[in-house]
Amino acid sequence: MATHRHQVRVYYEDTDAGGVMYHAQHLAFAERARSEALRSQGATAAELARLHGIVFVVRRLEAEYARPLRLDDLVTVETAVIERRGASVRLRQTLSVGDVMHATLLVTLAFMRMSDGRPVRLPEPWSGVLDKLTP
Repeated sequence: MATHRHQVRVYYEDTDAGGVMYHAQHLAFAERARSEALRSQGATAAELARLHGIVFVVRRLEAEYARPLRLDDLVTVETAVIERRGASVRLRQTLSVGDVMHATLLVTLAFMRMSDGRPVRLPEPWSGVLDKLTP
């Protein structure tokens, strides 16, 4: 599996009065897709925190909005790892409707120890999950 795909519907609460999805909702959809990518491989962020005291934090985010998403669109969020470092990972997440790309997010996540906020490498199986998301 080189990428993970997650579908989510644009609901009324996600949109402005004109039926266009708020720009910040793209981030929420991407967050859900990242969680589901881990979950699909049997590794959840909640378990990482509980078992190892490690969390993912967004360190950098770059968003390009190509087309508006609208009320009732069925959005596919595709997540792929594009770069791995010791205590971080860079992801490309695209939001599409059918074959039409609407937005691209480049997200850098840092892995941080909850107890002191220091960067840390991921233990297995979480590190292996990231390998499966690398094209």
